[in-house]
Amino acid sequence: MPDRIALIGLRVPGRHGVYDFEREQGQDFVVDVVLELDTRPAATSDNVADTVHYGELASALADVVGGEPVNLLETLAARLADVCLADDRVAAAEVTVHKPQAPIPLTFHDVSVTIRRDRT
Repeated sequence: MPDRIALIGLRVPGRHGVYDFEREQGQDFVVDVVLELDTRPAATSDNVADTVHYGELASALADVVGGEPVNLLETLAARLADVCLADDRVAAAEVTVHKPQAPIPLTFHDVSVTIRRDRT
């Protein structure tokens, strides 16, 4: 099993959705990512430059969520996976995008889409 770095519960306002009011009003999206990579170089050197800097990753993901609106969570998740895989050390990324304020006229806890992308 590969090493993993997880960033869970990144809450960012965005304007994604199929309805005009979602794009006008916006809402919070919550992002979870799990990266698969070899952390041995960082463990040996004890240097952040030898691993994925999760603060920088969080900022890059937030830029996407807060950026250009898309209709579907699937599209947003794919764009976030691309950000994760931009670092050549990342072999695979699992991305979950939560939309807890989705316009559903029933009581619910959460709506989410999870994708996994790898270099193959």
